[in-house]
Amino acid sequence: MSGTRTRDVELDITGMTCSSCANRIEKKLNKLDGVQATVNLPLNSALVEVGPDVPNDLLLATVEKAGYSATVHNPVDPVPDNPDPRGFRPRLLVGFILGIPVVVISMFVHFPGWQWVVLALALPIITWGGWPYYVAAYKAARGGLGTMDTLITLGVWAACGYSFYRLIRAVSTQGFAISPHEYVWFESAVAIIVFITLGRLIEEGAKNRATRALKELLELGASSANVIRDGREWKVPVEKLSVGDEFRVRPGETIATDGEVISGESAVDESALTGEPTPVDVGPGSTVTGATINTTGSMVVRATRVGEDTAFAHIAKLVSRAQTSKPAMQRLADKISGIFVPVVIVIALLTLMVWGVKGDWTGGLYAMIAVLVVACPCALGLATPIAVVTVSQLGSENGIVVSGPEVMEHARKVTTVVLDKTGTLTRGHMQVVSHDLGERELTLAANAERNSEHPIARALAEASTEELDVTDFTSIPGGGVRATVDGHSVLVARPQLVSEETGAQILPSDTTRVAVAIDGNYAGVVDVADTIKDSSAHAIASLHKLGLKTVMLTGDAPGPANAVANELGIDTVIADVRPEHKLDHIDQLQKSGEHVAMVGDGVNDAAALAQANLGVAMGEGTDAAIAASDVTLTRSDPAAIPAAIRLARMGVALIKVNLFWAFSYNLVMIPFAMFGKLDPMLAGQAMAMSSILVVLMSLVSVVPMSRVLERTMQGNT
Repeated sequence: MSGTRTRDVELDITGMTCSSCANRIEKKLNKLDGVQATVNLPLNSALVEVGPDVPNDLLLATVEKAGYSATVHNPVDPVPDNPDPRGFRPRLLVGFILGIPVVVISMFVHFPGWQWVVLALALPIITWGGWPYYVAAYKAARGGLGTMDTLITLGVWAACGYSFYRLIRAVSTQGFAISPHEYVWFESAVAIIVFITLGRLIEEGAKNRATRALKELLELGASSANVIRDGREWKVPVEKLSVGDEFRVRPGETIATDGEVISGESAVDESALTGEPTPVDVGPGSTVTGATINTTGSMVVRATRVGEDTAFAHIAKLVSRAQTSKPAMQRLADKISGIFVPVVIVIALLTLMVWGVKGDWTGGLYAMIAVLVVACPCALGLATPIAVVTVSQLGSENGIVVSGPEVMEHARKVTTVVLDKTGTLTRGHMQVVSHDLGERELTLAANAERNSEHPIARALAEASTEELDVTDFTSIPGGGVRATVDGHSVLVARPQLVSEETGAQILPSDTTRVAVAIDGNYAGVVDVADTIKDSSAHAIASLHKLGLKTVMLTGDAPGPANAVANELGIDTVIADVRPEHKLDHIDQLQKSGEHVAMVGDGVNDAAALAQANLGVAMGEGTDAAIAASDVTLTRSDPAAIPAAIRLARMGVALIKVNLFWAFSYNLVMIPFAMFGKLDPMLAGQAMAMSSILVVLMSLVSVVPMSRVLERTMQGNT
């Protein structure tokens, strides 16, 4: 669909119970012209890329025809926090209360007519308790597909059908006073339903915890705003805000949407979105971001972006997409899961036939039921999604927003990291780093620059707090100013210009150098530079420890670029590069066999970010850079660059471990069931435990992975 303009639609889906359900919906949606869909089971959602002529109603109708329900998701709507959306908890409670005596009586207490007692106790479980699985199996069968619910339903019905057959045959020969030795298998059907329901409930709770990062993020947003209209304030729901609306934000309130401060001064706490603990001072003309908190003063803000266009909604969308997309490993697992169910049904029938040919149809039925139950590939369907949401949560907590799990695979293969200089490794703010002026001379030069808006002039103006009278201010074309300060003629300009006027010999510098003349006499030089961020050095060291090569790609002159690179220990410097040529340098690295990650923050980096195998945007960068990237570092902290790559490597390793367990479980347990070494009750327990273990492995991995990330962020890779 790359040649057509497309849009993304996220759907909230209800009714899915297993990965086969997700595969079924995905397959139905992908049959539509101009549609590319990815369905995520843990989030009960689908990310759909559609052409301009595909209406949302068609997507919803397609999901409905597949037997499920769907609505279009709003990224700023709260995520439902329901650990039991399908009502498994009451079914499990009833199952335990009635199921324990069923199992005890069936296995240990065989009095005359015990079969009727067991039937009475089991009926609520095998009807109401198993109803969600039967409905899901029916929906799948209606579409000509088999799911894990199909296997559960067949297993339960086979056990119950055989038990009813035994009861009817016994009644026909013995009457209702059935012999205690007449065995029925209702306890197997009950055990299957109870243990699988327990597993499903635990899975729902785990998925709920794993998606907590997205829930907590969405909870940051304000629910209303105090809009000023006709001189009065009105409390308006945030979804009713329009661009241009003016609203008041008092101390302690959450800023409702992105905007520009038009009056008032305050400090804004942006830590929830950026991780930076220090509030940012804002005043008239400052931009503020929705979902951040006003800490001190009252201010009036004019809305510049609302709804889905805000930075907050964009980050929420990135987090949601990160948990909805699928990497190649999961797509392979889904294909295997899609053909697994019919293969298992064939194996189960062959098991019955082989046992029957040997003269033991009862043992064959027992083995067939065990095969159907133990083979449910629930763990296979959960292996990757649970790992992805775990990694996404960890990333969000550490200021790393990944646009999709396929990014983890790209990050794992990175061999070279290309970094922009300004705003990425440096603060993007010029400061005086050295000078040879006296205190009085520096004050005169700083005041001469006070009326200039040039970044170098502002840096020099900030070097002194003493204000003097300035007259006859003149800006010199080509770089400099001339002014009368406190009665002195002051010239601050390029060294060449000052040298021509004074005859002084001024040495060049790796930094940006300006020269100062006072009353026609050479006074000295001031070196101005964009200062390096505190964490840049250990970020580069951490990248080297990870075995990665580093390249600085910048539009700055070679002198300042090499000075920064030498201080940080960067391997290669490519300086004086025009924005349109950055992409060419990335392409050259890729053609030489490198798998390239590009880190940048500006519009001039957007094309290079898109060209790179992995694009990483600093959170304080431009919207164009963030849109072109695969990973956004919300804290704009260079230490997060190696942390993001480390997180990706750990995420891929976790997916592999989960998939290995899921595959191994089915390969090992099915033969045991086929040869009668696993009864249906134990099969139900084993199937539930496999899913629980996959979920627990992901959750247990959070602590060690978090510690590794923390060490990486601190420079201890």
